[in-house]
Amino acid sequence: MEAIQKIGKFILGAIRKLDPVLFSCATLLSIISIFTIWGAVDNFGRSKLRMQIFIFIIGIIVTILIAYVDFRVIVDKLWLPMLIGSVALLLLTLLVGSSGENMETSNKSWLAIPGTGLMIQPSEFVKFTFICTFSKHLFTVKEHINKPLTVLALGAHALLIIGLILASGDLGVALIYIAIFAIMLFCAGLHPAYFLGVVVVAVLLSPYLWEVLSDYQQQRIIVGFNPEAYPDSRYSWQPLLSKKAIAAGGWIGNGLFGGEHYEILAASHTDFIYATICEKFGFLGGMLVILIFLVMVVRVFMIAHTASHSDYGGFICVGIGAMLIVQILLNIGMCFAMLPVIGITLPLLSCGGSSMLATFMMLGLLHNVYSHSDAVRVSEKNDTLDIDISLLDS
Repeated sequence: MEAIQKIGKFILGAIRKLDPVLFSCATLLSIISIFTIWGAVDNFGRSKLRMQIFIFIIGIIVTILIAYVDFRVIVDKLWLPMLIGSVALLLLTLLVGSSGENMETSNKSWLAIPGTGLMIQPSEFVKFTFICTFSKHLFTVKEHINKPLTVLALGAHALLIIGLILASGDLGVALIYIAIFAIMLFCAGLHPAYFLGVVVVAVLLSPYLWEVLSDYQQQRIIVGFNPEAYPDSRYSWQPLLSKKAIAAGGWIGNGLFGGEHYEILAASHTDFIYATICEKFGFLGGMLVILIFLVMVVRVFMIAHTASHSDYGGFICVGIGAMLIVQILLNIGMCFAMLPVIGITLPLLSCGGSSMLATFMMLGLLHNVYSHSDAVRVSEKNDTLDIDISLLDS
C-alpha cells in the first residue's frame, strides 16, 4: 500500500511540473499524426501505425521523467559526457552508418541497432545534448560574450557537432543546427557585427562551397526553389506532387481514408506528412496544424521569458524554440514546393521513431524549465501563503 502511495505521489508531482499548453499541443499533434497514418494504413503499413502509437506512449513517459528531474542537475553533472557521447555517436554514424531505407543519397545519417533490426537517426537525439551543453556554455560566458576568444570557443563547440553532420552529407539536418546556434547567439546578445562578418565570408566563399556539394544536392537546390521551371526533372516531381496533393484536399479534405496523390508521393509518411494531412483533412486541417504549432512556439518563448535568470533554462527554451521554428518552416515550405527538398521531418507529425522521441525529450526539458521558472515559483509561494493564512483564520 505504501509503495502505491509513493508511486501515486510521484505521478502527481510529475504532472504538476507539466505546462498544460505545451502538453496539450504535443498531444494534439501526435493524435493527428496517428489518425493520419491510420487513414493511410493500407499504403503506409500497419507496422508504421504501431510504431507511431508506441513511440507516442514512450514519448509521454520520457517527457514526464525528464520534467521531474531538475534540468540543472542533469546538465551540470552530465554536460561533459553528453558532449563526448554526442561526438562519439556521430563519429560512429559517419564510420558505419547508412542512408536508410530506399534512399538515393549517400548520406550516412542512420545507425543500425545490432540484433534488433531497428535503425535510429543519431543527429535527432544529439539535438537534445547539443542544446543542453551549448546553453550551459552560453550561460557561463554571457557576461563577456562579445570577446573574440569567447566567440571562437562557442564557434568551436558548435563546429564540433555541425562539422560531423556535414561530413555525413546530411545538409538538411546541419542547417537546423546552424539555425539553433545562430538564434541562441543572437538571443544571448552577440553583437550584430559578428553575424555580418559571417554573412560576408559566406558570400565570398559561396562559389567554393557550391563545388563541395554533390551533384544530387546542387540539383535539389536549383530545382527546389522553382520546380515548375523544371517539370521534366526527377527532382521536381516530388514537391510538385506534394503541392497537387495539398490542392486536392480542398477546404475540408477527402476524408480520413480518402485521397490518392499521397499514395504515390515518396516520403508521404515522413517528410511530406503535411501534404498527406492536407489531402485528407483539407485546408482546415492544414491550418489547424499550423495554429497548434504557432501556439506551441509562442508558449516556448513565453516560458523562455519567465525562466529564472539564475540559470540557463532560458537558453534551453530558445534553442528548442529555434529548432521548432526552422524545422516547421522548412518542412512546410518543401510541401508547398517553395523550398528545396532537404529531408526535414515535421515535429511530432512525421512518422519516425527517432524524430518523435527526440522531440518529446526536448519537450520534457521545456516542462522542466517551466516548473523552475520565476513565475511558477511565485505562484507556488502565493499558494503556500494562502494555505497558511487560511489555517490561521481557522
